[in-house]
Amino acid sequence: MFQKIKYQLYQLKVKLLSFLRGEVKHSKPHGWFGNYKTWQEVERLCNGYDAADILKKVRQSVLKVRNGEAVYERDSVLFNEIQYSPALIEAFKKSIKDNTLHVVDFGGSLGSSYFQHQSLFQNLTDFKWAVVEQKHFVECGKNDITINHLTFHHTIDEALQYQKPHVLLASSVIPYFEKPYELIQKLLNYHFEYIIIDRTAFIDATEERITKQVVPEFIYKASYPAWFLNEEKFLKAFSDKYELLNSFPSAFDADGILEDGKRVYRKGFYFRKK
Repeated sequence: MFQKIKYQLYQLKVKLLSFLRGEVKHSKPHGWFGNYKTWQEVERLCNGYDAADILKKVRQSVLKVRNGEAVYERDSVLFNEIQYSPALIEAFKKSIKDNTLHVVDFGGSLGSSYFQHQSLFQNLTDFKWAVVEQKHFVECGKNDITINHLTFHHTIDEALQYQKPHVLLASSVIPYFEKPYELIQKLLNYHFEYIIIDRTAFIDATEERITKQVVPEFIYKASYPAWFLNEEKFLKAFSDKYELLNSFPSAFDADGILEDGKRVYRKGFYFRKK
């Protein structure tokens, strides 16, 4: 609890809180805006993840962490100490089998979560971390970032040629797909022993919502469509094949209130294959 409070105070210092809370106020230049009927409607208004500035900024920050010039990076922002989610660490540790941990980090950027957690698993006999990302991120990762147990791949199939379908990590990624439930079904078909979901956005309402997310320019200049999902519907998508072992609030994102009064929040889940 102390760690979470301390982190939230630090967010205020670096002016990130309004971004992470998901507040939608048209007087602000960044945040989550609108309630769109279709993904395509908002997609036309966004520049997406392909913007060169995103990769450039993330690469610069991750390289500083990789080379020991900085301690911790998330969303391209550098911090002076590593922030952890105790529930996420617990899920990783409970997934270790025969001193082995193989993680497929779906949508894992340039390995932010790997660099965040690598020191916790140095004593494992077999530790592998495979990031699956967009083409330009993968090529950058292969050329500039790959180190020790960290590799980069274009697809999950490609990653599984390198390691076992042991642990799937999907942090702050599913709501950024046009069809999140189709994506979930595809992920389930890989039969990972464990699935860890983190920092996934939900709305306290029956109806799910498509919004336009505008990132603060001091992070990088970008905008993209994003879902606020219904938690009950989300969990039901896993229930036939996976048992829910734990659920937990995001350690890094505070709850927020949208302009129409709806509460939004971010959670994580730890599943085991039935």
